Amino acid sequence: MTAYAHLDYDPDDVAIRHAATVMLVDDLPDLHVLMLKRTAKVVFASANWVFPGGRVDPDDHLGDFDRVTSGLTDAEASERLGVDSGGLAWWLAACRETLEECGMLLAANEPLDADETQRSVLAMRQRVQRDEGVFVDELVRHGFLIDATAIEEVARFITPLGPPRRFDARFFVARAPAGQTPQHDDSEIVDWEWVRPADALARWRAGEFEMMSPTVRMVDCLSRYGSADEVMDAARLRSAYRRVRVIDPDGEYRVVLPGEAGYEHADLEVESGWVRLWDPALTE
Repeated sequence: MTAYAHLDYDPDDVAIRHAATVMLVDDLPDLHVLMLKRTAKVVFASANWVFPGGRVDPDDHLGDFDRVTSGLTDAEASERLGVDSGGLAWWLAACRETLEECGMLLAANEPLDADETQRSVLAMRQRVQRDEGVFVDELVRHGFLIDATAIEEVARFITPLGPPRRFDARFFVARAPAGQTPQHDDSEIVDWEWVRPADALARWRAGEFEMMSPTVRMVDCLSRYGSADEVMDAARLRSAYRRVRVIDPDGEYRVVLPGEAGYEHADLEVESGWVRLWDPALTE
């Protein structure tokens, strides 16, 4: 009998989907990150606290990226992600999912907190959620432009074999848009909270704040910094990836990076994850 014999599906048949998620950071007044709580009714990450994000849709690859993005060409974005082309689709997916899940638009237009602009953002969100409009087309319709240089890719995690949903997820980080307040959709997302990274970790350890292991790892990375500026400065360094390992996969299950206690003897195969947002002092 295999380890997956009790499942009503074959894990080997579960396709790995591309995904993008974004850590929104802000100083309130010290460093906080926006966390969303998923409903218990979904299959993947049920009742977990997560960052805004989801799969990269075919529509995210549509059309001319130059119409809706600035700062990065698709060739530059693709090189950063190590893909042949279409790299900016991950940036668009991160922005689209943020709009859908918490009603915040990561756009370069300022200010976005004016009443008329907020009405446009709400209209965009409703049309995209109802599949009445494509995100890229809605950006053009309302004259919004995404500054891709304000959104940095900092990690990659691939869901291990076993769960009914598997993702090859890119983690991004960005400053929270000024003047906008999160609004969960009461469907997939049922709550939101600005939380200090250290507090999120403490609540997770106490069993009060459920998170998946990649989320825990990235919250831990954020906890090393004192402000949003420090996080973004570190992200812009685009440091080389560091491969994660897992300590005690059948017990405590702690995802560690080079230089952290236990890394040298930790399991390399359990988690497929790579992180750029790491503390250089750990490897000195």
